[in-house]
Amino acid sequence: MKKRETPIRVTRSSMPPFEEFAEMIRPLWDSAWLTNMGEYHEQLEKQLKEYLGTENLVLFVNGHMALEMVIQALELKGEVITTPFTFASTTHAIVRNGLTPVFCDIEPDHYTMDPDRIEALITEKTSAILPVHVYGNFCDVDRIQAIADRHGLKVIYDAAHTFGARYRGKSAAAYGDASMFSFHATKVFHTIEGGAAAFSQTWMDHRLNCLKNYGIVDQEHVVWVGGNAKMNEFQAAMGLCNLRHLEEELDKRRRVTERYLENLEGLPGLRLPAPQKDVTPNYAYFPVVFDGFGASRNQVWEALAAQNIFARKYFYPITSQFQCYEGQFPAADTPVALYMGDRVLTLPLYADLALEDVDDICAVIRGLGV
Repeated sequence: MKKRETPIRVTRSSMPPFEEFAEMIRPLWDSAWLTNMGEYHEQLEKQLKEYLGTENLVLFVNGHMALEMVIQALELKGEVITTPFTFASTTHAIVRNGLTPVFCDIEPDHYTMDPDRIEALITEKTSAILPVHVYGNFCDVDRIQAIADRHGLKVIYDAAHTFGARYRGKSAAAYGDASMFSFHATKVFHTIEGGAAAFSQTWMDHRLNCLKNYGIVDQEHVVWVGGNAKMNEFQAAMGLCNLRHLEEELDKRRRVTERYLENLEGLPGLRLPAPQKDVTPNYAYFPVVFDGFGASRNQVWEALAAQNIFARKYFYPITSQFQCYEGQFPAADTPVALYMGDRVLTLPLYADLALEDVDDICAVIRGLGV
């Protein structure tokens, strides 16, 4: 195959029509109100509450700060059981709050926290469980909640991958004490940068809104040690535009996913995304596990890159292997996560990816399997 002149990136941001966004931001020039919970911020918060089916939601500058501040707001102490098969943000949010992550292994089918392994990790220091919905796959929310209830633990979900997906008709916002959503530019739904926290207890609304504004309650009272994590009006405007087009974006992603499956199903040594029972997918990612294939994950990655096609080793390394945590968390304690981290590759997937480009990507992979 001749090397492509135009690269195919692993992802590409979905954008509303330029004129639509330009019309949205015109009033910002007139008002000069660019941040601090402006009109668009309030509109987006309201619309997201409706879409996610939650009464409680606070917007943030990004998903990471949402997660950090949820942990802070809940005043957690000691240890938090989590997963190393995730993006850096999940683990860092725990550590930056002065807590100790305790890594639980994942189940091999959908790469989420294995409920069978949680209770053995609970100690008198455990204050919460922080599972991750991976690639749009839902954790076993029912079993995790039952474990948390038995031991009096909080449950916080990293739902960065799960916007637009639903379990038994409900969004990820319906589960746990809180869920963090990321609206980064690469996500199914984005606000350029951005994020949100949905939560079950209404008292958190006031605290989170204060924490994201330096802990300020009013002009004369600063009650918490907070930070600056407010979503600005340009972000909110982009979110309002993108929310209007979300369903068509999800449908485009579905077609790309189906084309991948048509091309790759039945190839020996490939493990493709499998549907989850009772889950409506959001087609956020297309992870492939190369396990007994004719080429290793790294060889496939290199072959694609040689054709100007850029997939991603996601998640590699697992977070317990990060240099910043060297010597603290033995990766061998989570063998399934370690195994998957060495073998999974997420292929390019975005709404505007041409189906012919999917065919080309798959042709490279098929050529390595013989």
